[in-house]
Amino acid sequence: MNKKLLQLLLAMMISLLIVGCGSNNEGNNAEGKEGSSSNEASDDSVHYLSTNNASGGEVPVYVSLTEEKTDYELDIETVPQTDLVKKIQLLSASDDLPEVFDYESGKPLQELIDADAVLNVEDAFKELGIYEQLNPGAVDLLKRLAGGKGLYAVPTELNLEGFWFNKQIFEENGLEVPTTWDEMLNVSETLKQNGVQPFAVAGKEKWPITRLINAYVMRYYGVEAMEKVSRGELDITEEGFVKAAEQVKSMADKGYFGKGANTLDADAAVDMFLQGQAAMYYMGTWAIADFSNEDRNQIGIDNIGFFNVPTVEGGVGTLDEYNMNAGLIVAFSKDKYNDKMKEWTKAVFSDYGDRAMKDLGLISGFDVAEMPEDVNPLTKLISEEIANVKDGALWFEANFDARTKQVSEDNAQLLISDGISPEEYMEELAKEIE
Repeated sequence: MNKKLLQLLLAMMISLLIVGCGSNNEGNNAEGKEGSSSNEASDDSVHYLSTNNASGGEVPVYVSLTEEKTDYELDIETVPQTDLVKKIQLLSASDDLPEVFDYESGKPLQELIDADAVLNVEDAFKELGIYEQLNPGAVDLLKRLAGGKGLYAVPTELNLEGFWFNKQIFEENGLEVPTTWDEMLNVSETLKQNGVQPFAVAGKEKWPITRLINAYVMRYYGVEAMEKVSRGELDITEEGFVKAAEQVKSMADKGYFGKGANTLDADAAVDMFLQGQAAMYYMGTWAIADFSNEDRNQIGIDNIGFFNVPTVEGGVGTLDEYNMNAGLIVAFSKDKYNDKMKEWTKAVFSDYGDRAMKDLGLISGFDVAEMPEDVNPLTKLISEEIANVKDGALWFEANFDARTKQVSEDNAQLLISDGISPEEYMEELAKEIE
């Protein structure tokens, strides 16, 4: 083992020991056993490393299906999301991955694929007869996030991104849903002239700004724009990228984001929209959870609409293409995928899409055989949108390393506050990408 690799492993071990000392790994839950510190699951349990406990995220679906359809127990080990990649990298280096685990798609997953450490989900699901339940758009998205290496992750959630809007505000101002970028700018100007803030933007979080840049880029160059940048086929300083930055900066300069957008965090931005203080809000469909909170939503869930990113003049993008992501994915250890894991996988994922929708109102990368009658109307709306997706684009930073991601997000704040020009924004990114 060379010296650099040894130093890296020692640093990661120390980091994880520190994290472990501050965590609570005790206690059992009636819905699933938590607190496992060993990756060696017994014959009657399945070890799952997750960023959630037994009652968080989609885990309750796994727990209930495990209890109902198998003789196994789901042994849940919880790790903070901030420590997830380091934890999995260390376990992979010692050939001790959990049987099933949450992980980040993109470069982190690609490293595990290259190390032959994770299961080919396409092959496994086809063998189990459940591959056809996967949404083709979700499959394509995850394959692209895997660098074209194949399907090595389960799309336990599937998110579209686009513009949510206040129907009442649009109606009161005589506005139609825009289908072109110029129409959206005209809508914004009308709203501003009528004393209504057009957009709520969580600039303090930084990435909501880059999402707007990416929205224009996707419509100008098509859904593979950022992948082409990553492959060196497209220069990020070219005209379409600069135009995208110019558009977002101009929207900020004209007051469409309101005052102090860079001081607005995610909670404040969604509350601004849900209190009727802004007419539009660009965000992923995970925001439905906030919209469904009756204590926060003062405009009413039936008053919220959704439209896809409008087309841009001279661009190749179309309205049946969407910005998409699959959140954290679920992967399997290749070495520990045995007959027990085959049985558990089929039992859980053969019914996952319907149960996630029924129990949690969660939109996943699985087809839903029967939509519940009492489903949230926004969940139903987005499910119908997903069924019509022709192709999906990755988010702006999906293929950036940590340093490039930081530069793109930090400079996005400068872009909308006159600290950097559109040309400089893209030039600084180009330096990091080289």
